[in-house]
Amino acid sequence: MNHLYFADCLDVLKELTAQHPQPFIDLIYIDPPFNSKRNYNVLFESIDMKDTNAQKHAFADTWSNYSYVDTLNEVAEIDRELYTILNTFHNLKSIRDSVTAYLTTMAIRIWYMHKLLTDTGSFYLHCDQTMSAYLKLMCDMIFGEKNFRNEIIWKRKTGRGETNQKSNKFGTIVDIIFFYAKSDKNLLNPQYNQDAAGYEEYVESNFKYTDENGRKYMSDNLSSPTPRPNLTYEYKGYKPPKNGWAISIEKMEQWDKEDKLIFPKNPDGRIRRKRYIDELKGRPVQNLWDDIGPISAQAAERLGYPTQKPEALLERIIKASSNEGDTVADFFCGCGTTIAVAQKLNRKWLGADISHLAIRLIKKRLADSYGLGIEHEIKIHGMPKDIASAKMLAQETEGGRISFQDWAIEVMLLGVVNEKKTADGGYDGYLTFNTHAGKQFALIETKSGKLTVKNLREFVNVIDTQKAAVGIFVCFAENVTREMTKAAKEAGHIKIADTEFPMDKIQIITVEDLFEGKKPQLPGAAENQTFKKAKRNEEKSVSRGLFD
Repeated sequence: MNHLYFADCLDVLKELTAQHPQPFIDLIYIDPPFNSKRNYNVLFESIDMKDTNAQKHAFADTWSNYSYVDTLNEVAEIDRELYTILNTFHNLKSIRDSVTAYLTTMAIRIWYMHKLLTDTGSFYLHCDQTMSAYLKLMCDMIFGEKNFRNEIIWKRKTGRGETNQKSNKFGTIVDIIFFYAKSDKNLLNPQYNQDAAGYEEYVESNFKYTDENGRKYMSDNLSSPTPRPNLTYEYKGYKPPKNGWAISIEKMEQWDKEDKLIFPKNPDGRIRRKRYIDELKGRPVQNLWDDIGPISAQAAERLGYPTQKPEALLERIIKASSNEGDTVADFFCGCGTTIAVAQKLNRKWLGADISHLAIRLIKKRLADSYGLGIEHEIKIHGMPKDIASAKMLAQETEGGRISFQDWAIEVMLLGVVNEKKTADGGYDGYLTFNTHAGKQFALIETKSGKLTVKNLREFVNVIDTQKAAVGIFVCFAENVTREMTKAAKEAGHIKIADTEFPMDKIQIITVEDLFEGKKPQLPGAAENQTFKKAKRNEEKSVSRGLFD
């Protein structure tokens, strides 16, 4: 069972730390907000035929109004050195409060992430130049400077060339990814790239030799770059290099049998390695990643979520720092790229996000890629999980971070909440779908209290007035009356253009139905298109038992 948390990741991290006294996560990648002071919206299909997309506010990447003093005091209880530096920033007039708020928020979360990593685990922090210098300092203190591995530069876009607007700085086309290890035992699987710029020229200029079997090879150094006293041995009369060999005597004997060694005619010479071109995996990936482009507007994997990263980027990280069956975590998981790639690469995973829109999109992304059965392999925390908790949510006046209406429409039906709040006579949300006659829309109404047939008839009138193809009426089963069911049937079947379909125009779907996985009945190829569909993954999904 894999796990998805709708919650502040700090709460999730504390809970996991309490549940797992021993570290259990092998790889953590996070792509948190950058403190860029920008607002981000999620794109949806619009029911306004004049507009291609509607937008809903997803999150504001600003921390200026965040009260961080309580968190700062909490840091003081768990790490005095970390508190000292954060408190210094807090007292400096030259450091804005928003900077200290952001760093305090990130520092305590990274501190808990460090605790959950195994000794062989790795941590990747994706950021930009806005906060990178500060974040590097925080991570050095938490992980230890000796466990810093790389500052990876990802070239996320190309330059825009000359513009009519003057600027007093160079354009920014890169992001930064800090790579840390929990200890000197960290796993790293080398990654290679055969499409890197200059790779063909490299092959042509270096693989100059051909053996008796016609295999092309290059002559490569076999000495250690640093002193290796334990690997300083003589082999077949050839003296070792000054720093010793790069390989053990067992490996030397194996390569000798495999004809991978070059023995010089001069006994004072050095043994070298034959590196065959047909065994070449590609150019080793270094810390400049300029071969993975951003997601284009036409890319199959684009889902309309802000700051979405390409799957190729996460695939490289996950392959490099984990093996099949390992546990991968993303505590700012957004639209779920880390999760989708971890699933594809046969890793166990867990993700957390404070936005219910993110949880909703991840569910749909996995279902699109692996089929609806994947939902049985995922445990979602923080959302109503049964009728009792759904009723509890419906009874809350404020609704916390999510209301009953938002949950029913955006999480369970994968629709969009109507931001223009109306009294009875309006609609609460919608979803869009495609048919032979083009894009159509279904309106959604949610009710959590007692109902009469009048409520349903009012909704029928809205459907007719708005010329919607379908009406979806959501309520608890105990509130559905016989008169309501009759009125829904009397509304007839769905009609689009000149075609009538054998589905009810007004569909009553109970909360109980939603928990059982029931979806609205939509015509023909009328699959919900409110979010862009993720590409299908044909590999069989496997349950991975994270906490089982």
